[in-house]
Amino acid sequence: MTTKTFLKSILSTCVLSAALALPVAQHAQAEEELMLGHAYPSDHIFHMTSTTFMDELKKKGADISVNYQPGGALGDWASIFEQSMEGVVPMTMSFGASEYDPRLDLSWLSYVVDDWKEAREVYGPNGKMTEIYNEILGDLDLEVLGIIPTGFGSIATRKGVEDVPTNFPADGKGIKIRVPPIPIGIERFKSFGFTPVPLPFSELYTALQLGTIDARATAPSVEIWQMRDVIESYILTKDYFEHAFWVVNKSWLEDLPTDDRKKLLAAADTTMAKVWDEAQSIDEGFLKKVREAGVKVVELSPEDMAKAKKTLYAEEWPFMEKTVGPEIMGMMRKIAGIN
Repeated sequence: MTTKTFLKSILSTCVLSAALALPVAQHAQAEEELMLGHAYPSDHIFHMTSTTFMDELKKKGADISVNYQPGGALGDWASIFEQSMEGVVPMTMSFGASEYDPRLDLSWLSYVVDDWKEAREVYGPNGKMTEIYNEILGDLDLEVLGIIPTGFGSIATRKGVEDVPTNFPADGKGIKIRVPPIPIGIERFKSFGFTPVPLPFSELYTALQLGTIDARATAPSVEIWQMRDVIESYILTKDYFEHAFWVVNKSWLEDLPTDDRKKLLAAADTTMAKVWDEAQSIDEGFLKKVREAGVKVVELSPEDMAKAKKTLYAEEWPFMEKTVGPEIMGMMRKIAGIN
């Protein structure tokens, strides 16, 4: 075969391949692909939210194909959050990543609500916080589809630590506690008397296992269940209501055909109603499993709880006001019933 003949053969093959692929390409263009990624496993509420949403999207007849990437396949929650800001991963479920906007620390604010009923009124569908969060996240080219509840966050000590801190700040002294690497986390547990150790979530289990830290903060029951083999005690400080943002890249959403955008938003609304209906029983179910696994579960006395609240209202809340300003904190005080 001459060089000329060889090149003709390659060219013919390429043209034929392109022709055969054309109907496939046209079909692919007709259906929008949406990548949805998060960093948590299948027993986390993020997975339930994702699968419910995908089911609802099909029921609505949206011409959108979801490429679902759970369990940290695309990175940890902070890196996926950044990818959503950039539109690389248009949709995610993530916690407040304050390295991109310090006002997102507001999602970790202590003692805003006391129970699930109050939580739904404040953070649930059409709740008081959605507008505030949309104002903040809109600056990052993100839109809030919903606020996902994971339950009240508390403190846990590792195996081998016999101290059970309940009276703050006195009981926190000398205890190294892992906090998320965010300013409000460090501030809160300094106020509680602990020695805060900022660590990424990915390093937490090993740090507890090796004894690098004595305790962990910001712990909802599902995470205690996942780490139960290295946990000694679970102290129900309930110092904040843990919730995450379900966000979509705003530019990506606006570029969707109008009909598909309406269907996506309707599917998200239906999903959030279902998630909030189930969330409390899921949280309580994991707490029951934690008890049954032999972890010592300790509740604060009314006196200790009142003291904990008073401490953080006096120290953490003014700290947060420097970040978000008096107007937002005035709204938060009204929501929490603080004079």
